[in-house]
Amino acid sequence: MEKNILIVDDHFIVRSGISLLLENELDEVQVFEASDFPEALLEFDNICFDLVILDINLPGGKKCNMIDVLRELQKDVKILIFSAHEEDIYAFRYVQAGANGYLNKLSDSDTIVKAVKAVLEAGKYISIDILEKFIRFSQGKRESSNPLEELTHRELEIAELLVKGFGNLEIANELDIKMSTVSTHKLNVFKKTHITNIIELSELFKKFTN
Repeated sequence: MEKNILIVDDHFIVRSGISLLLENELDEVQVFEASDFPEALLEFDNICFDLVILDINLPGGKKCNMIDVLRELQKDVKILIFSAHEEDIYAFRYVQAGANGYLNKLSDSDTIVKAVKAVLEAGKYISIDILEKFIRFSQGKRESSNPLEELTHRELEIAELLVKGFGNLEIANELDIKMSTVSTHKLNVFKKTHITNIIELSELFKKFTN
């Protein structure tokens, strides 16, 4: 039976490259594309998808929340996160949020095809590094020296915006939350990462996400 795959990414080269790769390497697949999250939702109105290959930073998208939105529309759809963000920090969070897998955009073509096949056939793709991290987490072991891993998803989201130069009001508007909530999360970010200002936070991101 033919599988329908939707690639959601705001870069044309990425979409077209992955589309061509999957159409050449996989049998009986039809690949669709969307350049932003609203366009993806429109595709969901017309087509039942087996797999969505989803970027994190999308126009109109709200990161982890996109998983729940897509599943509300099609509860059995599989979701493979495809992002340039560091796997060590983000993969664990998105798999916990319900994604079927996480794949770095720097992966070679063989790994991309392997990940897509794994999700379509087995419902899950997790790299060895992330699998080991799940095991350590389940055993209560916290061996990482990366302080960003201590942040909750919301705290990390706010930390990213702070590094981009957003003020508290801008963050509140962007995430549709109260300014007092932003302030509380910001204090938690500083406390958990043992820093006192945005410059130090930027340095942490340079060190652990590049």
